[in-house]
Amino acid sequence: MQLVKSTRDTLLRPLQIVSGIVERRHTMPILANILIRKDGQNVSFLSTDTEVQITTHANIGAGDEVAGTTVAARKLLDILRALPESGDVTMTLQNKRLAVQSGKSRFALQTLAAEEFPTVSIADTYNASVTLPQKTLKHLFNMVYFSMAQQDIRYYLNGLLLVLDGSNIIAVATDGHRLAFCSVETEQQFERQEVIIPRKTIIELQRLLEESDETVRLDIAASQVKLTFADIELVSKLVEGKFPDYTRVIPKGYKNDFTISRDELLRSLQRAAIMTSDKFKGVRCIIEPGVMKISSTNADQEEAVEELEIDYGGDSIDIGFNVTYLLDVLNNLKCDQVNIALGDSNSSALISIPEVGDFKYVVMPMRI
Repeated sequence: MQLVKSTRDTLLRPLQIVSGIVERRHTMPILANILIRKDGQNVSFLSTDTEVQITTHANIGAGDEVAGTTVAARKLLDILRALPESGDVTMTLQNKRLAVQSGKSRFALQTLAAEEFPTVSIADTYNASVTLPQKTLKHLFNMVYFSMAQQDIRYYLNGLLLVLDGSNIIAVATDGHRLAFCSVETEQQFERQEVIIPRKTIIELQRLLEESDETVRLDIAASQVKLTFADIELVSKLVEGKFPDYTRVIPKGYKNDFTISRDELLRSLQRAAIMTSDKFKGVRCIIEPGVMKISSTNADQEEAVEELEIDYGGDSIDIGFNVTYLLDVLNNLKCDQVNIALGDSNSSALISIPEVGDFKYVVMPMRI
C-alpha cells in the first residue's frame, strides 16, 4: 500500500520537526521510531519519549486508504537527507516493511505495528490558555533558558518556571548558582498560575518556534502543557515540585551600580577566560571608582589582567565570579549596554538592561 508521494524537501520538513526528541537509546525499542498515520491525503507524523510528544501534518498522502506504521526515525531521516534534493520520494508499506524509493534508489526498512506505539494521553481540560506571537514566546524562553540546571538532583531546577500573573507572563530559570528572570506583558488577563516546563521541552521549543508574528497557543493543565503553532502540536508533561521563590533571590536596593558596554565587557571576559582552568573557571573583579579590573590565573602561574573604564563612584569591591555564568548572559543579550549592581564582596550581583525592567540576571559570587 502506497503511503506517501512527495518531493524530498516536503517530506523532510515534518520528519525534522518530530525527530528532535527521539532518543537513540531507550528501554522501549519502539520509541526510536516515529508513528506515521495516513488518512487519505493527510499524513501525520508523531514522536514521543513518553514525557514529550510532537505531532505534525502534511498533505502528501497517496490514495484514499487509512493506514499507519512506525519506522526508525534516524534511519529514515538519514536516507532522505542523502537523497537528491530535486527528486520525488514514494513510501510504500508492504509485508511489514517500509519501502522508500527515489529515482533508482530503493530502501526497505523494518517497521513495528502502529497499535504498539505508546502515545501520550492528552488532558481532558486545561486550566488556562495563552495566545502569543511565536517570536514573543521564543524571546521569553531565550532570555532565561541558559540558566536551567542539567541533571540536578533537585529535579524541579531541571526546567523553566512559567508564571501567569495578571497580564504578565514570566519565565524564570536557575541552577542554584545563577538565576535569570524575564517577563512580557500581554493584553490577556490570567489568574496566577505557576508550572515548571522540563528542560528538554524548552530546548525543543527553542528549535521549533520561529521569529514570526504567527501565533502559538499555550494550554496549561494540572500536569501537562500543550503548545499548538503552525502545523505542530507539542504536548509535554510538567515537572512536579516547588520552584524556589525567585522574588527573594533577586536583590533590591543595591547602591553600588554602573553601566558598561556589553560588547566591551564580553570581550574582556573572553580574554580573561583563556587563563582559567577547566576545573576552576573563576575570574576576579575589582571595582573601584572609575575602573573595573578583571584578572584570572591558573595552576601554571599564568595570568590575564584586563582594565575597563567605568562611570562609577561607589564602594571599592573585590569579588569573584564563575566566568562562564557571566559569558552566558552577555552572549545571550542583544543590547548595547548592561547595568551591574553590587552589594559587597559576599553578595550576589544583579545584571540588567538599562531602563528595561523586564529582565534580571542574578549571579552568586565565588571565592577566588
